[in-house]
Amino acid sequence: MDKIDNAYLWDKLTSKFGQDIVQLHDGFDLLTVDVHVDAIIPVLTFLKQDEELQFIHLTDITAVHYPLQKKAFEIVYHVNSLINNIRIRVKVQLDGIHPEIPTATTIWKGANWMERETYDFYGIQFLGHPDLRRILNVDDMEVFPMRKEYPLEDPNRVDKKDLYFGR
Repeated sequence: MDKIDNAYLWDKLTSKFGQDIVQLHDGFDLLTVDVHVDAIIPVLTFLKQDEELQFIHLTDITAVHYPLQKKAFEIVYHVNSLINNIRIRVKVQLDGIHPEIPTATTIWKGANWMERETYDFYGIQFLGHPDLRRILNVDDMEVFPMRKEYPLEDPNRVDKKDLYFGR
């Protein structure tokens, strides 16, 4: 069997999912695609269960917060095909009001803690998750610390002025 490359992988994905998937870039030999939220489970299932591709290893699930954009959250999945020695980054854009996405625990059991961590830090609701509760922060915490909704430091502190640091 020939080595699977990003061009072949992209062709295979577009022939299966069409307009639900958009190629973002191909930097550092890492194909990055943007998937519509309604198609994320079919795309991830296809990547794992396709006999040729065999993306059986979910490396990471995380999120990014862009507070000034309408689609304020971006969920990022990194998936590897250990058989074919190829990887892919799958991104999903979510609105900033009530960010929710279907759980990937139905595809990879290992997604459980990754989704709990993403919920804990960003407040993303993973619909259908078997145990979506905080994993690293205290249970009664009411905010999500990785959201960029609050200033990093008090702007009134005088000991943080640049002139004290030679700037």
